[in-house]
Amino acid sequence: MSQFSSIALPQIGSFALLLALGLAGYSFVVGALALIIGGPGSERLGETARRAGIAAFGTILLASVVLVTAAFTDDFSVAYIFHHSNKDLPGPYKFAVLWSGQEGSLLFWSLLLAAYGFVLRLRYKTDPGLFAYASVVIAGVQVFFLLLLNIAAHPFAILEGQIPPDGSGLNPLLQYPEMVIHPPMLYLGYVGFTVPFAFALGALIMRYPGEKWIQITRRWTMVTWGFLTIGIFLGAHWAYSVLGWGGYWGWDPVENASLMPWLMGTAFLHSVMMQEKRGMLKTWNMWLVFSTFWLAILGTFLTRSGIISSVHAFAQSSIGSWFGWFLIITLATFAGFYVANRSHLRSEHKLESIISRESSFLFNNLLFVVACFVVLWGTWFPKISELIQGSKVTVGAPFYNNVAVPVALFLLVLTAVGPLLAWRRTSFESLKRNFMWPAAGALALGVVMMILGVRPWKDISYFYSLMAAMLAALVICTVISEFVRGGRVIAQKTPGLGLLGSMVHLYHRNTRRYGGYIVHFGVAVVIIGILGTPFNREAEKEMGFGDKINIGPYTLVCQSYTQDDNPNFSNEWAIINVFKGNDQITTMYPERRLYKASSQPQTIPRIYPTYSQDLFLVNDLYVVYEGRNEETGRPIIKAHLNPMVPWIWTGLIIMIFGTVTALVPNAAPIAARVPARVQTAPAVGAGD
Repeated sequence: MSQFSSIALPQIGSFALLLALGLAGYSFVVGALALIIGGPGSERLGETARRAGIAAFGTILLASVVLVTAAFTDDFSVAYIFHHSNKDLPGPYKFAVLWSGQEGSLLFWSLLLAAYGFVLRLRYKTDPGLFAYASVVIAGVQVFFLLLLNIAAHPFAILEGQIPPDGSGLNPLLQYPEMVIHPPMLYLGYVGFTVPFAFALGALIMRYPGEKWIQITRRWTMVTWGFLTIGIFLGAHWAYSVLGWGGYWGWDPVENASLMPWLMGTAFLHSVMMQEKRGMLKTWNMWLVFSTFWLAILGTFLTRSGIISSVHAFAQSSIGSWFGWFLIITLATFAGFYVANRSHLRSEHKLESIISRESSFLFNNLLFVVACFVVLWGTWFPKISELIQGSKVTVGAPFYNNVAVPVALFLLVLTAVGPLLAWRRTSFESLKRNFMWPAAGALALGVVMMILGVRPWKDISYFYSLMAAMLAALVICTVISEFVRGGRVIAQKTPGLGLLGSMVHLYHRNTRRYGGYIVHFGVAVVIIGILGTPFNREAEKEMGFGDKINIGPYTLVCQSYTQDDNPNFSNEWAIINVFKGNDQITTMYPERRLYKASSQPQTIPRIYPTYSQDLFLVNDLYVVYEGRNEETGRPIIKAHLNPMVPWIWTGLIIMIFGTVTALVPNAAPIAARVPARVQTAPAVGAGD
């Protein structure tokens, strides 16, 4: 690399970030000034602020391109590149260097926020006044992150002294294909919730009439929620596929940090339906959308302040105090405007019946908030106990499970019952008629499970698994019944279309409602995947040539061990033949690597989905090469048999499909009169 390029790249990146700060600052200050002044004379001033925000995206994009270029050109004069890359790092991971360290991930956050702001500012003609307020709020958040990048966490800092010949290498835990897409999905979710928050705060400040701000932000919120959902599940799959402990969710503080805004965002997506349909919960929705944004920032604070210990967290640094002050300022700002304008948020209607769709949404929201508070309390309790008692009290998985599992079961009940309820009030006869077949299906599954050996009276975990399976079945049956009942209405109006064609047409007529039902279907499938946890099995053994491990119906036989050497790492792995009875069904190659640049080991488990004729239908055979016994020199193999886990990833696909299709505009309805004899059926053309 030439001397010019090694000096020019950091200088270009630094200048781009400084210019971005100036542009974002101008967009925030001048945009706010234009809104305060008001009148025709302020329009030109506001337009310059909007264009400055658009230009800020270009400068942040330039800085990001410079950092990625430095990684691909092995410019180890940049301290960030030296600490997070090396010459033999594969290309996809060099690209992932952008978000693999603290400074780079903050730059990536700023890039995504600028991109969201860029799209928002291009669409300002939808409602110039509200979009102007949202643009100013986003610019204010941009200023904070750009101040961090220019002062406290500079990604283009230069190493002092002689430039090293090679870098320290990327963290081995991050050298996995999913880590190229997991963080971007998670960040798109985290950052994206800034947009609905910006619109909500803008609507609150300007006392915006009606619910139009919710209609404008609905798609923003759904897209953001979808990204965050994908990010969380990819993180769980990464933990399952890389960490080698046989699980996918350990209630780690950083896992919790992503779960909390997801819970509040999910509550918000349900709650806004009440404001749209009935003009209720206006105050509640304001605080929900603020809490979602605030918890996303809090999660970032958790991972960067050094106050918690996690395999996911960044090293301790001084920027934690920056996030602490930002959290305080945003809370004070929102609370101040809420107090000043809370009279504008009065509900237009009251809850009329406990058996109504409004009540199901209300209880749904309360349960999501309770779940979020439990996760928040458990995450922070070790630090709180340390400050009060002087000793840190660790909160483990049993604490979360004791509360989260019952809350999840109640949420499943509401997910199943909610679609069967009408707005305002529902007659008991109507509820009984609509609920009968789904309930029968759920009870039938419970009976089958007990016949096949599930004994809920023997262990609380078996009881929870039985209840989760029955309630998941209840949700699935409810979704199917809603499609069938609505399809029958369409079929009666359009003879010859058929029930299946009618359901497809019904789905296209109200994509938001029925897309939501598909999301609920996917959630039920995820729950089915999780309920296999109490039935997990494991076995561990030092294995020489020809040694065996028996686990469930499978026998693992060690055939041999071998080694290899690559430019980026050296490795050794076992060759394990897997038998079911007398038949060999596969060969597995659990691996252990030693990365050369960082001298860090990494375990690579191997996972093989197996199908059986018992209750669980599909299992994961999960084999780990844990290393060698130093005394005997014999390798240690650990095997897990995890029932139902593949259903979790299948459920994610269904959830995302439902989310995407819910964003599709409705097709034109059929213009026909509904016969009087089916007037009691659900209104398939009305939105939720």
